[in-house]
Amino acid sequence: MTVSRSPRVVIVGAGFGGLKAAQLLARSGVEILLIDRNNYHTFVPLLYQVAVAELEPEQIAYPVRRILRRIPNARFVMAEVKQIDFAGQVVETEDSAISYDFLILATGSKSQYLGVPGAREYTLPMKTLEEAVALRNHIFSCFEQAVREKDATQRQQLLTFVIVGGGPTGVELAGALVELMHGPLVKDYPTLDLQQVRVILLQSGDRLVAEYPQRLGDYTQKQLRTRGVKVHLQAKVSQVTPQAVHLQDGTTILAKTIIWTAGVEASPPPPTGELFPSAKGKVAVLPTLQLPNQPQVYAIGDVADVEYKGQPLPAVAPVAIQQGASVANNIKRQLRGLSPQTFRYKDKGRAAIIARNAGVAQTDKLTLMGFPGWFLWLGIHLYYLPGLRNSLLVFISWVCDYLFGDRFVRLIFPQSTFLGIQSPPFAATDDHQPGAKQNIG
Repeated sequence: MTVSRSPRVVIVGAGFGGLKAAQLLARSGVEILLIDRNNYHTFVPLLYQVAVAELEPEQIAYPVRRILRRIPNARFVMAEVKQIDFAGQVVETEDSAISYDFLILATGSKSQYLGVPGAREYTLPMKTLEEAVALRNHIFSCFEQAVREKDATQRQQLLTFVIVGGGPTGVELAGALVELMHGPLVKDYPTLDLQQVRVILLQSGDRLVAEYPQRLGDYTQKQLRTRGVKVHLQAKVSQVTPQAVHLQDGTTILAKTIIWTAGVEASPPPPTGELFPSAKGKVAVLPTLQLPNQPQVYAIGDVADVEYKGQPLPAVAPVAIQQGASVANNIKRQLRGLSPQTFRYKDKGRAAIIARNAGVAQTDKLTLMGFPGWFLWLGIHLYYLPGLRNSLLVFISWVCDYLFGDRFVRLIFPQSTFLGIQSPPFAATDDHQPGAKQNIG
């Protein structure tokens, strides 16, 4: 006698889109299996605030299992997907083979180095919580070394911070970094001449935050320069070498810290990218977000090649959230024997923070600069941040920073306390024992 089971929806990736899909599939008659290499959801828009010591890592991370408590038909597997067998409808991890009836790929993105020689090897990325903490450690280590450094040239290199990429992430990081260095660090390092500190923002185009209207880009540039950021437009990086950035015009900038925020690329599990490639390096999808000839497989978020008004959709949380909702609705329709619907993106606007009391925001009806844009940015991020505790802690940190102009997370942790620790073998089920790869079917 065979025991029938509910249709299984496997979601790979516990980002904004994957979690939204899981939440909307609750109590829909399916079994949900969520897979991620981490047991927490990272609020990626605030990673840069961890890097500049404004927030603690735990404030922007939320346990996945706690989110799934409210979804009785969901389970979580902490593992990394190694391979997908589309013909057999199986997802393979280190120690498990997991069958699926529907599959949602929400694996996000990784840093894109645009073919620049040395960029991958000699720049610091900021796409994960571990990378943000490593960047914070590096920044404060540079100041500690600068205090001891006798050679003026070496000290200048230690106090030079280059950010490659003038999009929202680069702008937000540059503004927060210069505030940190000309604020709290003045008190911490009284023997240093902090006039030597340089924050340099390199943008290959002719203006910052190019996806925003021209006047918002101009305002952003003016605000950063007023606060001490050295903004270089039309600055195309030709090569990165140890402790130096080389530009196409022949300029060389010596720096111990080179941070890469110049773009992202899709990070699909193999062999998805090879079987379903798009011209933009993402996964090709139909208007319904299904993979071609794979009606039971969807791709969402940064990994999916989707356009809006002739332009690729930005790699931001609202896009992933809307796509997660659309895919959940389509799976429900398929379970009822109906056809999936085309995904339609609703552009609710965008916002970026520059520095204290300075932000930019754009919606269909509003264009905001200065304090209104800054305040709207704060409200949006508090609204989307998961967990009441996290929201309260972040709010308190922001208030303290605003009132006292200080940062309370200026600690340099040994690498082993946060990075590089080997976890015990992943368990796909509670009763899994180490040994041969098990099948979850």
